[in-house]
Amino acid sequence: MAEQIKIMPCLDMQNGRVVKGVHFIDIKDAGDPVECAKAYCNADADELALLDITATVENRKTMLDIVKKVADAATIPFTVGGGIKNPQDASEVINAGADKVSISSAAFRNPEIIKQTISELGKEKVTIAIDVDVNENLPSGYEVYIDGGRTATGHDALDWAKKIDSFGVNVILPTSKRTDGVKTGYDIPLIEKLHRNCSAQIVASGGAGTLEHFYQAAKAGADILLAASVFHFHIIDIPQLKNFLRSKGLNLN
Repeated sequence: MAEQIKIMPCLDMQNGRVVKGVHFIDIKDAGDPVECAKAYCNADADELALLDITATVENRKTMLDIVKKVADAATIPFTVGGGIKNPQDASEVINAGADKVSISSAAFRNPEIIKQTISELGKEKVTIAIDVDVNENLPSGYEVYIDGGRTATGHDALDWAKKIDSFGVNVILPTSKRTDGVKTGYDIPLIEKLHRNCSAQIVASGGAGTLEHFYQAAKAGADILLAASVFHFHIIDIPQLKNFLRSKGLNLN
């Protein structure tokens, strides 16, 4: 279990608004990204994720104007993902005020991008995201998906995670399509496999619905607990979650 657990609300963005879907579809509006960022800073979140979920499939870059506005409002570190295809894109996002970048599809298509971006920005600024779905025909039981979870690759997710880890990446952010948005709990077997096989910090992402779900993910080896809809719609508030996790003996900020 991690020495200190962090809580990370996730702002999935589409057309400049925060949205939330189920299994990566059925999108609902959840507010303005700047106002959401301010609210989470005030609510004692440890970090923020800002993911432009359609940038890759729309073949465009991240909306830097929104990154700048969030940077002006945020008082905690935030990670930006979506549409980052190369080290130059990553540098533009950092220069716009983000603390870290998250790369997914482009990193899978060309793993050299990971090495290049770490070389230019430092490993502490680079997160690699992996969208996965269950595939029992693969050794780990999980398959890598790209293009916002739309495109199956046929590639084993654990093999890809190990390769990412070998590049010295600090944080791996896996999201399970099976559990995304359904509030039935994180994909615990996935977290356990990655925790056992990778030295990078693991983000639990996709499926939190109860306080216990967060605890289960931390026990499975997640260092960072990411959630969206339960925070956006006040099903669970961050101070409440932190008090619960502390009551279970976990160390938090």
